Amino acid sequence: MLKYFFSSYLVTILGLASAFFWGEHVHKGSGLTCMFIAAVLAVLEISLSFDNAVVNAMKLEKMSEKWRHRFITWGILIAVFGMRFVFPIAVVAIFANLNMLSVLDMALNNVDKYAHYLELTHAPIVTFGGAFLLMLFLDYFTEAKKEVHWLPFVERKIQCLSCVRGICTMITLAVLGLLSYKIDPANQVNVLTSGVAGIITYLLIDGLAEWLERRQEERAKLCADAVKCSGLVGFLYLELIDASFSLDGVLGAFALSKDILIITIGLFIGAMFVRSLTIMLVEKKTLKQFLYLEHGAHWAIGVLAVLMFVSTFHHVPEVVTGLLGLAFIISALISSLLHNKGNCSADK
Repeated sequence: MLKYFFSSYLVTILGLASAFFWGEHVHKGSGLTCMFIAAVLAVLEISLSFDNAVVNAMKLEKMSEKWRHRFITWGILIAVFGMRFVFPIAVVAIFANLNMLSVLDMALNNVDKYAHYLELTHAPIVTFGGAFLLMLFLDYFTEAKKEVHWLPFVERKIQCLSCVRGICTMITLAVLGLLSYKIDPANQVNVLTSGVAGIITYLLIDGLAEWLERRQEERAKLCADAVKCSGLVGFLYLELIDASFSLDGVLGAFALSKDILIITIGLFIGAMFVRSLTIMLVEKKTLKQFLYLEHGAHWAIGVLAVLMFVSTFHHVPEVVTGLLGLAFIISALISSLLHNKGNCSADK
């Protein structure tokens, strides 16, 4: 375990120390409070991201060792600095029609005003993530060749939809259409545009990945180039999935703290543990040992997508999102253990 989580423990120590000194710098005597908030945010990020780790592990199993290493190094920088720090600032700058330096100054020196602007952009942000994740959920369960089912009475019915071309897109668009009746009319255009952007992004990345995989199989002489391209697309795909998962957590973090640096530190610690867990799942081949873990992760993704849509017009506590996702993961894990135990008994 130390092999996989050493870097996460190191980041935790350095992160909590940084939170302490930043808190003391901002307001004398608040260092321990800032440490505690960062620790709570880290736990929140981990609890929200168990399903993310499983899905990441599925993709990483098909990638080379080089791209796995890049995912844990470059990927963590993109995930933390890009999604947890730059992204909220960029979103506020775009929707509030301000330059990024002004928003950065606002985030550091006028946190209440910054949080207000971020709250105004909540609906379009989570709609993008919800549409992307719903496409991922539907695409997994409508795969025509899927033979293993965890919840067969539901999953087989969803799989039957695979005979309809473009069914995932149609269902997601229908959900966006229904959502438009629940949100503020003044926000409808931004929300629908963000949702369609989420669908298009998923289709582009998924389509490119499939094309490269086919090209790699068909043209062995270009195998090295194909693997390189496939690794890059897979890397981008994982980063987009991670971004979609993190949207809810990033926005929810402002309920615990308005300090963007403390939020970034806490989410950084959590994201690092999720990365370490992902690498452990891949190298220990955990997904092959637990048959239904992938299914549980994708059901958690579906629930997260729905909750993201609901959060556009009604507040959903982050603890509810985390517990529901964790419940699917644990249930799938238990089902897998029972399945393995049954197979062992049959062999005897």
